[in-house]
Amino acid sequence: RAQYLLAWDLECEFNNTDHRTELNGVEQLIVRRGQPFTINLHLRSGGYKPGGSALNLTVETGPQPSDQYGTRASFGLIDQIDTSRWSAAVTSPPGYMVSLSICSPPDAPIGRWRLTLGQGGLVEFVLLYNPWCTGDVVYMDSEEKLTEYVLAQDGIIYRGSWKYLIPTPWNFGQFEDGILEACLRILEMNPKCLRNPGKDASGRKNPIYVSRVLSAMVNCNDDKGVLLGRWTNDYDGGVSPLSWKGSVEILRNWDTNACQPVRFGQCWVFAAVACSVSRALGIPCRVVTNYNSAHDTNSNLVIERYVDENGQLVQKSRDMIWNYHCWVENWMTRPDLKPGYDGWQAMDPTPQEKSEGVYCCGPIPLKAIKEGELTYKYDAPFVFAEVNADVHTFMKRKDGSTEKIISSVQVGLKISTKSVGSDRREDITHLYKYPEGSDEEREAFTKANHQNKLLQQQTNAGLLIAIKVSAEMKKGCDFDVFAVVMNNTPNGKKCRLVFGSRAVSYNGILGENCGFKDLLNVELAPGEEKRVPLRMNYSKYAENLTEDNLIRLAALLLDYGTREAYLAVRNIVLENPEIKVRILGEPKENRKLVAEITLQNPLPVPLQNCCFTVEGSNLTGGQIITEKLNSTVEPGQDAKVKIYFTPTHSGQRKLVVDFDSNKLCHVKGYRNVIIG
Repeated sequence: RAQYLLAWDLECEFNNTDHRTELNGVEQLIVRRGQPFTINLHLRSGGYKPGGSALNLTVETGPQPSDQYGTRASFGLIDQIDTSRWSAAVTSPPGYMVSLSICSPPDAPIGRWRLTLGQGGLVEFVLLYNPWCTGDVVYMDSEEKLTEYVLAQDGIIYRGSWKYLIPTPWNFGQFEDGILEACLRILEMNPKCLRNPGKDASGRKNPIYVSRVLSAMVNCNDDKGVLLGRWTNDYDGGVSPLSWKGSVEILRNWDTNACQPVRFGQCWVFAAVACSVSRALGIPCRVVTNYNSAHDTNSNLVIERYVDENGQLVQKSRDMIWNYHCWVENWMTRPDLKPGYDGWQAMDPTPQEKSEGVYCCGPIPLKAIKEGELTYKYDAPFVFAEVNADVHTFMKRKDGSTEKIISSVQVGLKISTKSVGSDRREDITHLYKYPEGSDEEREAFTKANHQNKLLQQQTNAGLLIAIKVSAEMKKGCDFDVFAVVMNNTPNGKKCRLVFGSRAVSYNGILGENCGFKDLLNVELAPGEEKRVPLRMNYSKYAENLTEDNLIRLAALLLDYGTREAYLAVRNIVLENPEIKVRILGEPKENRKLVAEITLQNPLPVPLQNCCFTVEGSNLTGGQIITEKLNSTVEPGQDAKVKIYFTPTHSGQRKLVVDFDSNKLCHVKGYRNVIIG
């Protein structure tokens, strides 16, 4: 007979800790699939006797639960838990209190579930992916990697340029209050769920499906997604993407404002939010940065660039080369592909091109990109082009004619992610491509029908041009950059050299002129090398720089004798000042701490409206702390504040800092705090 239930205890603290979800809090039951959890039942009459007591359980998820789709199951008690299906067993001696062990299969759909206990009780719980479970398709066999790619609530995202990488701290905050609810809401608001909720709930068993949904829902281009992208310098109605320090505020804003898109994001923000959501749901995830990233709009694996007679880019095509581009990699097996394509899968939530009619990209195995398998799902040609496209540069003359010019631009450089367990950079270029010029590379290009790259023969040009820079290029200083020209021919050469600089945003959009030189008579004897300096004055570049602190240098050499043109291009990043963070006192759980934060004004002008903002998972109580300075900070002087916060959990955490003012915007810094 069905026992009459008096009460039940979900043992949230025990279960959540056992399932590594306790950082979400212990107010609700949050468990991982394929792993048993315990609930205690208090019986009103007669107590529990093995064999004499029946208890039927039913679990359901989604609005249209069905046994056929794996979104509903009914089961009774068995002697021992079966981890391959929904099952339950009693683990306590006979009596009025019954300990029940319940297990879901390792391929159960994730999300909110309802558990009915006999006729007596209804229990709600959240089920997540389980990368600790060998039967789960997101299983990862290294505790160290799981700590980094699932449990770490902060990290480093690489920005800047391939010659000057800028590690930027980020607070993923996937276990902060309310974030898991926001992540589940993303799944519930996706158009596939709104169209066919029963089928969508069933689809959530598969991380390939969920990754694809996240890729579409982190941007708002086709749906009620999280972020609106903006790549101009006009951020009216929102904030600059550089002002974000973490995902928590973004996800909360979206969740509490009726799923209105948060304004604004750019690639690293889209990627970071996707990483937070993936980790929250239990999919191992990391943010990666590809330097000199090609955006190939017509799938011909060629980026065509046009310059004028001064060597400056003119926009004739939608094809672009971004200074860097960020996406994420999610870890899973790919049973839908032939063996050998499990592991890291690239997934890109930045809205660039449509895939199956929606702005999303991936997941695609890194190995498919490396091997040139462009028919594999999903979106292999676009990602392959990002790291492998060929660049052709043409000069458009005033008379309207165009001619190809000699220029060496490589895409797909220094693909980077944060190392496991440390703040060092890990170079993962080798996971995306074979060494340049190797037989394997040629084989991959043949498979991908990348004829341009196969036909390329490196010709040793008679004239060489390169751009060299000063050792230090700090924002606020004047410095020199150099065009270096070399004559490798046996004959004297007479040339024109045009050397210019323009502000540029990280996605390749050009701004105003920052310095220019046009030399009509450059004479080079056989074997001679000349260095031509161009002075970069703060007074000239200050007002033109975008928040990215990037300047594009272009040197164009025209050989009067042969009419050949040679182009060298280099993006430079101006260094922001360092933010120094000193922790006063011994960091202990639930004890107030003080951080002393300092930044020296490097500019020759005073700073006004100075403001420090700080956040950190389990450090600042899920909030952003803001400290404004009332006084002006003169050149060479320090902007200094003290910030008070109370850590809530032990372990290492990042205190992420942002400094903003009228002349110096969004300078980032951080300090690792180890809480005892």
